[in-house]
Amino acid sequence: MTNSVISNRYEFMILVEAKDCNPNGDPDMGNLPRQDEETGLGYITDVAVKRRIRNYIDDAYGNQENCQILMQKGASINKKIAESVFKVNSIEKVPSSFENKKVLETAKDMAETYWDVRTFGAVLSTGLNAGQVRGAVQIGISESVDPIHVEDITLSRMCYADKDVKNLGTLSEYEKEENERPDDKKRTLGNKKFISYGLYVVKGSVSACLAEKNGFTEKDLQMLFEALIQMYNHDISSSKEGMSVVSPLIVFKHVGTQADNNPEQQAKEARLGCVAAHKLYRLLDVSKKDDIEFPRHYEDYEVVLNTEDIPSGVEIGIKEDAFAPVIWGINSIRQCKHEGLSIK
Repeated sequence: MTNSVISNRYEFMILVEAKDCNPNGDPDMGNLPRQDEETGLGYITDVAVKRRIRNYIDDAYGNQENCQILMQKGASINKKIAESVFKVNSIEKVPSSFENKKVLETAKDMAETYWDVRTFGAVLSTGLNAGQVRGAVQIGISESVDPIHVEDITLSRMCYADKDVKNLGTLSEYEKEENERPDDKKRTLGNKKFISYGLYVVKGSVSACLAEKNGFTEKDLQMLFEALIQMYNHDISSSKEGMSVVSPLIVFKHVGTQADNNPEQQAKEARLGCVAAHKLYRLLDVSKKDDIEFPRHYEDYEVVLNTEDIPSGVEIGIKEDAFAPVIWGINSIRQCKHEGLSIK
């Protein structure tokens, strides 16, 4: 893995399966799985996907230099900003009427230190002002291929923790309360919200222009690709146990159309992109098989990647395994067998 800043624009896609789980609950809706009210399609927010990626990077690379994660559970963002401000300004205490006049240097230091800052960006002005970083990587809201069916079931817990007995004075009082409570009052009810099945399409892009500004490197890119494949293997919880990445990672790399005529224009096209992202995303077709009414498995879908219509100036790659390299080029891709993915 080289540590040079990337010089090409990328788009990527990957399919995520959700089976008997809650892919992304909405806390304002009783933790119901998120769903488009008009179409019935399910969705996973970009923030939820980034959280899983951050968690994986922290587990796999968090002890390496310049691979720390800023947005961690329970972390004080303003404290971490202050650490950088103090470092850049060579101070140990904020003087009265302090104004950070090295905002750009501080933002650069934050991007160098924290993998998720240079990758996804961050607003760094919530405490001592360290400016703002626009991340090289953007991930959209992931939408399910078909409408989802939300289940809401009742659960019973064979114990209790009533609020009116949480502050008794002595252990004997707790024991007395427990002995006097009827058996049918010694359990509580709750509920669990999940979907029977959903197949979600995760889409994203990587900007070489923003990478150049905040130091997003080829190594960072490969770490991102690895994390996308691994992200649900390291999110062990009852609500996410049914989540899994089921397709290879599909990568579109912009390389330019002027290789033989104009090297300068070639490099510009590779950096800025040769074709709109939505045209590349359309090359992957995911549809329910004709004999399937209610899909419950990835195998219930036809997943076809149309390599015949790859635009000029774009190279396509497939990454099957988190720790294997990307297979580049149409001919190489067609020679390999890709589980659950047909190559046209």
